[in-house]
Amino acid sequence: MSVAPKASTPAWPTPPKGGWTADDLDQLPNLPPHTELIDGRLVFVSPQTIFHERAIDFLKWQLQSVAPDDFEIFRELTIDLDQQNRPEPDVVVVRADAAEDLTQTRFPVSAVLLAIEVMSEESASRDRETKPMKYARAKIPHYWRVENERGRAVIHAFELEPTTGTYTSVGIFRDRMKVEAPFPIDLDLTRIKTRRDTAE
Repeated sequence: MSVAPKASTPAWPTPPKGGWTADDLDQLPNLPPHTELIDGRLVFVSPQTIFHERAIDFLKWQLQSVAPDDFEIFRELTIDLDQQNRPEPDVVVVRADAAEDLTQTRFPVSAVLLAIEVMSEESASRDRETKPMKYARAKIPHYWRVENERGRAVIHAFELEPTTGTYTSVGIFRDRMKVEAPFPIDLDLTRIKTRRDTAE
């Protein structure tokens, strides 16, 4: 006589009533890397592309090279927006004094100057709608969305409009991005290599 197989244990933790909180993200075991918390739900990201990796590297190091001494640039660390939202921008500019110790995994939203998301197919709606809305409500002054547009990097840059509490576009940048805020930045976007003949 065959024995019926036992029911398998769920692969991921079952959320509590009301959803997970920002503090839970550091306590839950065996989460995949770069898990985010959006509206009390865990968001698992898909495997990243070469473009995604190159864009993050380029922006981190270019911004670090021109940022004033009182700011630091980090990649893939989370922001505490509120108890139910702890997203992980691909690149974030924060006040240097917010980097308190080497073991921290997140920053208070009050320390964030700029959040950057490098968009992928699976993150398109979050990066175009959900995250900018939440970043604006949390009063992050600047938001950039980076897209791979037919083989070249394009940056959509936004600035918080204080009277409405929403983002307004400050430009769509192809090939070169030159802005004065959040600090003077002049980027050669053609150096984000997207094709095999320019490295991919």
